[in-house]
Amino acid sequence: MLLIEDCSHDAIHRAEIPAPGSGLIDNRPQLIPKIIHQTYVNESLPAHWKDAQQSCVRLHDDYEYKLWTDKSSRDFIAKEYPWFLDTFDGYAHPIQRADAIRYFVLAHYGGVYIDLDDGCNRRLDPLLSYPAWLRRTVPTGISNDAMGAVPQHPFFLRVIDSLQNYDRNWQVPYITVMYSTGPLFLSVIWKEYIQQDPIEENRVRVLMPDEYNKHAWSFFSLRRGSSWHGGDARFIFWMGRHWVLITTLGFVLAGLVGLTVWWIYGRVLLLGTPKGQSKSSRSLGWSWLRPSHKERYELLDRHDV
Repeated sequence: MLLIEDCSHDAIHRAEIPAPGSGLIDNRPQLIPKIIHQTYVNESLPAHWKDAQQSCVRLHDDYEYKLWTDKSSRDFIAKEYPWFLDTFDGYAHPIQRADAIRYFVLAHYGGVYIDLDDGCNRRLDPLLSYPAWLRRTVPTGISNDAMGAVPQHPFFLRVIDSLQNYDRNWQVPYITVMYSTGPLFLSVIWKEYIQQDPIEENRVRVLMPDEYNKHAWSFFSLRRGSSWHGGDARFIFWMGRHWVLITTLGFVLAGLVGLTVWWIYGRVLLLGTPKGQSKSSRSLGWSWLRPSHKERYELLDRHDV
């Protein structure tokens, strides 16, 4: 279950990550190609994301940089994965296409995908030593805002192969996006994948929160973003922050409903009870469950037989 998954088995531990500028980095194998992928509607990035994008470009001048626009993403799917084009065009929310293309380009080219609101805090070279990696999110599961892989990694092949099966409309936009292409979808596929205990070269390692951001030695620094979240998402986030209050109110409401139903049931029984029936029988309303004197004898006779 995702709720109890702490990612410890596949975690990239801080002790195995060389410090920025360490000579140990050059001794590590490079498996993932030096490519950075990002996505946006077009090539005119908003001002509030340019600094984050440029921080990655400046730190990785020896990496190939690919910005996938709406047009180039569709052209790529039409050329390389035509079987997915109808699904790609049919997504109701643009963020679903932005989610899907990141999985396809990682499966196809390999490299590192980074959301535009993730700035680079240090070079990513140490992460190129793993066949594939994702990052853990809070409170559970994994996210799709920063991830890397070798070309044709079996996990990302599984991801792109599963997209059509999860293409459903759950009426609430936030839930639809999260479970059709977003982090919840990816977490479910990841959980299924690791349960098969893949061999070492097919493992998916997990970047933990402290290694992701928060520290001077972390790989990323989070900037302003998440612009696709609507009112439904804000409501869900509010529920997450106040879950104790909501749970308590739920129990209180359930208790009030239960007492009301019991009271109505008792009133209905009283109205339908004959006048000659005893008060105790009327109040409990269970006399019909007790066998009569004659029925008790019949039961004893059957038992004796």
